[in-house]
Amino acid sequence: MEQGLIVKAISGFYTIKSADSAIEYECKAAGVFRKKGMSPYVGDQVLFAPQDNMVREILPRKNDFVRPPLANLDQLFFVMSCTQPVPNFFITDKLIAIAEHKQIEPVIVITKSDLESPDKIRSIYQHAGFQVIVVNSDEDLGQILACLPGKISGFCGNTGVGKSTLLNRLMPQLQLKTGETSTKLGRGRHTTRHVELFEINGGYVADTPGFSTVDTMQYEVITKEELQYCFREFTPFLNQCKFTGCSHTVEKGCAVLAALQRGEIGITRHESYCQMYEEAKTIKEWELKK
Repeated sequence: MEQGLIVKAISGFYTIKSADSAIEYECKAAGVFRKKGMSPYVGDQVLFAPQDNMVREILPRKNDFVRPPLANLDQLFFVMSCTQPVPNFFITDKLIAIAEHKQIEPVIVITKSDLESPDKIRSIYQHAGFQVIVVNSDEDLGQILACLPGKISGFCGNTGVGKSTLLNRLMPQLQLKTGETSTKLGRGRHTTRHVELFEINGGYVADTPGFSTVDTMQYEVITKEELQYCFREFTPFLNQCKFTGCSHTVEKGCAVLAALQRGEIGITRHESYCQMYEEAKTIKEWELKK
């Protein structure tokens, strides 16, 4: 058997790039995966048999997503537009928290800064400790390209922010379909139909449309106890609260709330945390076993 990377999955067929020869093979998954209730994902390192084009084993994953089905991500580029559509900070923060929970490095990419100032978005996320890239020129694209070598990366964000357009600029030969933004709804037509890894500048990039919907997030559960560790700007204050088990939402003597009042934690970020905390309080035990 050979080892390889799954770079595309469509209708039960998996395109695998061999680690030894770099030749691509189209394979199907062995029946044993169905019996185990699992299936290969794009981004998986697998063992496969070239003689019968069959995936035989999925090597251990460092992380994975159910929707879109994607594994072993190193970083996620969160694409946010200054306008058309306007930023949805809660959805972005929720996806960032999921990435942090899975130990995937978030990078913020801001588009459409020619239509409206990027300063608010940039300030929020730089203050929170993230790398922020405002894309205007080819020189700005170079900042993204510099992040790619040796990594598997994903691009995500609300529909219409320009994910596919951005990838087309990074690698024009992809010619990914893009859709115009509806002026009535402020939303773009969904144009990316499957997950596929593309080689760009020594790394792999996936255009990941599923991350644009709230439905995706129901499959990624973060408990209220774990949530505090998914907001990196909280870290210096987590052991300084007056009471153990502090929720960092309303308690007196909370070091996180004190940092918020001093301006060391951003208001919108904390608002997102509080909303996520309230949601996490309603998580049922069966959801943790999914």
